[in-house]
Amino acid sequence: MKLDDPAFDALYQYTKALSVALGYRDPLTRLHSERVQILSTEIATSYGLPLETINLLKIAASFHDIGKIGIPDNVLLKPGLFDMFEWQIMQKHSIIGEQIMLATELEGAKKVAVIIRHHHEQMDGQGYPDQLVGDDIPLCSRIISIADGYDAMAVIRPYHGAQSHSKIMNILHSETEGKYDKDLMATFETIIEKSAYKSPS
Repeated sequence: MKLDDPAFDALYQYTKALSVALGYRDPLTRLHSERVQILSTEIATSYGLPLETINLLKIAASFHDIGKIGIPDNVLLKPGLFDMFEWQIMQKHSIIGEQIMLATELEGAKKVAVIIRHHHEQMDGQGYPDQLVGDDIPLCSRIISIADGYDAMAVIRPYHGAQSHSKIMNILHSETEGKYDKDLMATFETIIEKSAYKSPS
């Protein structure tokens, strides 16, 4: 992935090794991150965001789940739903991901780290880790949230099968008021129809 900016390319290349490491630990998460990066970029491009913002988004989306490196195997690889304690552990991955990105100390890392930290926040403040509300959530985090939510339902997971496009969209629509940015969701509805990652209807 070329980002047309030496600083962004340096940050991406430096952290790419972490993505490979995550792939060996959990190949499904790495493939998921690649799809989320493409879907997020499609949303941002259609939404008309500037190139610098899209570059930051590409890196953050690619590594939004990098913090799962720090999640114990019995939780990360569990072939079923989490109990409350396991869910609390899994929620730490966004903070761990932020810390990993900050540790690179490269140009742009702080901005990317913030996006990674907040990609599970929700518009109504019911997300994590900081229960941010509405526009307090970084725009790129709001974009990743939609792409992440769609792809999580569109592919087979240990605890559920792949959902149809129509079912996924019904779920996303029902959650939009509380969870997702409605303007970004409107853009997503347009781009997903032509996306290579659209789930079969």
